[in-house]
Amino acid sequence: MNRIVREYQADDLEDLLAAWESATRLAHPFLTEDFLDQERHNIPNLYLPNAETWVVEQDQQVVGFIALLGNEVGAIFVKPEFHGTGAGKALMDKARDLRGDLEVEVFEANSIGRQFYERYGFKPLSESIHEPTGKTLLRLQFRTAMT
Repeated sequence: MNRIVREYQADDLEDLLAAWESATRLAHPFLTEDFLDQERHNIPNLYLPNAETWVVEQDQQVVGFIALLGNEVGAIFVKPEFHGTGAGKALMDKARDLRGDLEVEVFEANSIGRQFYERYGFKPLSESIHEPTGKTLLRLQFRTAMT
């Protein structure tokens, strides 16, 4: 398998939205259509212009992305059919190589995301309530090993 992680380009938008939507519907069945519609608008218009975004390509197909805001992982999504292939780990490795210590927020109800972060080595930091949905958010932290 041929895998590369590269900077996001404007013509990746449709693939990026497809990865976001399929992964979101799997991991966040509790989100409303209205909320998803708003996020679908916010991704290209609000989030992408303000984040450093990287995509992962497997066999010339964009299958996932990670968006960084400083050392915060604003988003990481991989198409469900590519879960377990190392695509998400490749994206997180890129973020770690760029930023070192990382933080991320994940819905407590998102067991798929929580398992991924736990396997990667993220540890719980705090809890809060996500205002738009009323759901519990967990803030997690990844610290690079001191050498």
